[in-house]
Amino acid sequence: MTVPDHLPADLFGRREVDRTVRVFDAVASARLRWTTLVNRREPRPKADDRRMALVVTERRIEAHDQDVVGLRLAAPDGRALPPWRPGAHLDLELPSGRLRQYSLCGDPADVRAYRVAVRRIPEGGGGSVEVHDSLPVGSPIVVRGPRNAFPFAVPGHGSPAARLHFVAGGIGVTPILPMAGLAHRLGIEWSMVYTGRSRATLPFLDEIEGFGDRVVVRTDDEHGLPDAGALLPGVGPDTAIYSCGPAPMIAVIAAAVREMPSVELHSERFSPPPIVNGKPFEIRFASTGEVVEVGATRTALDAILASRPDRPYSCRQGFCRTCKVRVLAGEPDHRDSVLTAAEREAGAMLVCVSRADGGRLVLDL
Repeated sequence: MTVPDHLPADLFGRREVDRTVRVFDAVASARLRWTTLVNRREPRPKADDRRMALVVTERRIEAHDQDVVGLRLAAPDGRALPPWRPGAHLDLELPSGRLRQYSLCGDPADVRAYRVAVRRIPEGGGGSVEVHDSLPVGSPIVVRGPRNAFPFAVPGHGSPAARLHFVAGGIGVTPILPMAGLAHRLGIEWSMVYTGRSRATLPFLDEIEGFGDRVVVRTDDEHGLPDAGALLPGVGPDTAIYSCGPAPMIAVIAAAVREMPSVELHSERFSPPPIVNGKPFEIRFASTGEVVEVGATRTALDAILASRPDRPYSCRQGFCRTCKVRVLAGEPDHRDSVLTAAEREAGAMLVCVSRADGGRLVLDL
């Protein structure tokens, strides 16, 4: 199978950041550090939603390009933390008030600490920059969870598959790493392809290569852009595939799996899903009467943020509920996977993925 023509030249959808962007990033980072210092308050979690006050006990650079930082989070009193399973994530309440989600990539058997890893993305909305620049060792932070939107089913214990194959793209290795570790400890037959732009950009490379010849590491600069054959070597019937990474990589794998009988695909992407069959519509803010237009290929969230940049959001994929609003008039086209029928009947809508099939929505923000 060849890579579809519409995919970008870089499987990860972006080139190296040029010098101008790096200058702007440095300026933005300095401003962020100043704002965080001025506005920092000791986090005080509410007694709901599994919110916990933790502290950063360790920071490590996890990729040779210096753009991935790993954080170890623990309770100030060292108590045991709620358990989690591979595929789970935490919601981090950052000092600025941003809410961001990061996969747990440590050992589920370590009940005294959580580990997350974050790639610095200057153009990604500020959350990753804040983690890199404003959370030194000793920083207090409130987290929510753990939650699991990417559950791992072990063959023989919830999955009919006989073997496993993992595909990780760059920072997408974070939920895959504990899955591979568990499969390895249980003696399950498994294999893995780990891909990225270059070896310097791949986090946890030493840990991954510690699994030996079960893992194939391939990079764009050494091997070119991988097709489905390179991402799925030896995959046949009765295989369960777990894949995490950029949307173009997931699309290549999904297209191939459609032609593979008795092969499961479980995936998580670190970017918004593409808009399919979208139609233009309007949003009216009930509080002000302002009307914004939403194009056929634009999300309602993006249109709202252009006018209300302080609106909260996080996953952009329709499962974390951070962007939930109330619809006062109009018929929403619900495209999320978490709201109940009762919630939708009451007017709830997740604007990161849901929209309208034309016409106008009146929203209470």
